[in-house]
Amino acid sequence: MVIIPCGQVTAKNDREKMVQQLNQLIKNEPDLQGAIAGVSIRSDASGEIIYDHQGDVRLRPASNLKLLTAAAALNILGEDYSFPTEILTDGTMKKKILQGNLFIKGKGDPTLLKSDFDKMAAELQEIGIKKITGDLVGDDSWYDDVRYSFDLPWSDETTHYGAQISALTASPTTDYDAGSVMVMVKPGTKIGDKPVVEITPKTNYVKIVNHAATVPDDGKKEINIVRIHATNTITIEGTIPHKSMGEKDWISVWDPTRYALTLMKQSLSEQGITVTGKIKSGLVPDSAKILATHRSMPLSELLVPFMKLSNNGHAEMLMKEMGKVVKGEGSWEKGIEVLETEIAKWGLNPKTMVIRDGSGVSHVDLIPANQVSQLLFAVKKEKWFSSFIYSLPVAGAREKMVGGTLRNRLKDPEVQGKVQAKTGTISTVSSLSGYLETKSGQKLIFSILLNNLMDDEKGKKIEDRIVQLLANS
Repeated sequence: MVIIPCGQVTAKNDREKMVQQLNQLIKNEPDLQGAIAGVSIRSDASGEIIYDHQGDVRLRPASNLKLLTAAAALNILGEDYSFPTEILTDGTMKKKILQGNLFIKGKGDPTLLKSDFDKMAAELQEIGIKKITGDLVGDDSWYDDVRYSFDLPWSDETTHYGAQISALTASPTTDYDAGSVMVMVKPGTKIGDKPVVEITPKTNYVKIVNHAATVPDDGKKEINIVRIHATNTITIEGTIPHKSMGEKDWISVWDPTRYALTLMKQSLSEQGITVTGKIKSGLVPDSAKILATHRSMPLSELLVPFMKLSNNGHAEMLMKEMGKVVKGEGSWEKGIEVLETEIAKWGLNPKTMVIRDGSGVSHVDLIPANQVSQLLFAVKKEKWFSSFIYSLPVAGAREKMVGGTLRNRLKDPEVQGKVQAKTGTISTVSSLSGYLETKSGQKLIFSILLNNLMDDEKGKKIEDRIVQLLANS
């Protein structure tokens, strides 16, 4: 007679109960009728799959694809990797006059702020430059000239999460939405006035056409901020009540390379440096010499806004950077080749997937939930894992750069602070994959991919219910 220890019996019973509850939830959930749910639960300790509902079915991952991009980037580039931006010249200095062109060569930094251009301009001023007789030239050739990923919806073009990808670009705030400006619309001083519009960073690169109106306090707050295709004209339409809070949005710019150059010229002017030539794009000649170099924060720090806030631009730039570093070409094609090679090292099978970008914005991307959970288990052994898991949103944590896209979710005591996971949303798709601790102290890895939803917001409530069920198991 074999005697099974009581603890093993209890664990088996708990697992069976969990499986039964998950099956019932998925089967009986009205919002999953006609939808597809891929759910994969693994033991954090062993990697064993302890629950699998259509875990091998290829599904659109939305931003859960960023888990693969982040892991591959950490493995290829390393935690300490940073992106340089170089200031060079082909000219010579004579009595505080730089006779020649000034070049800015971008190498993929998505975190350049106006203040960084100020610092670079200040360095030139310290060298003694007061005037530049040539042109201000931007070199963005570090990456290819394909600005949008394969399947980016045309409707995303003017959004910050659909911004053009360039090796030379700029961000408006420390959220680092590269290639965009922040537009704030505030009520006018009196009813009937046009609202006040503020642009961050302050720049004349975009033109504002304001057709909105300030209305009485009981009026409707309905402001639409739209950029006209292939231009930098931003129109403001609608109404804003007199005593209401402002309305803000992040709008992508057309031609981020020229945007960065415009900010640099502005910074030079503020440092008392005159540029007599034009702003234009071009290549740095081999004979040019470096005057100054700015470096971004290391990848371990960049991962925080990237993953916490689910920054699409960062994902696509990392994809191109991997292609540049490994294959010598900063393109999506080469970056995807590198990514697929890397994830195979962790036991994933790229042949079961379709990967079209780094962010998951594509509706063509397809990954099985069991492959996502396999990645989450396998990367735990990597020396950079602490940076990886730190970058994931923390359930119910109020601070933006801690809770990220989970700061307003999973706030119940049994799950708050005990779930670190990546969210994902595109139209008809919602996803959530990561790590959690149960009330018994057991740690689990999970991946939930929900597709063909009528309402992706309802998908998030289903994910939260699944996570809460797991936490109570």
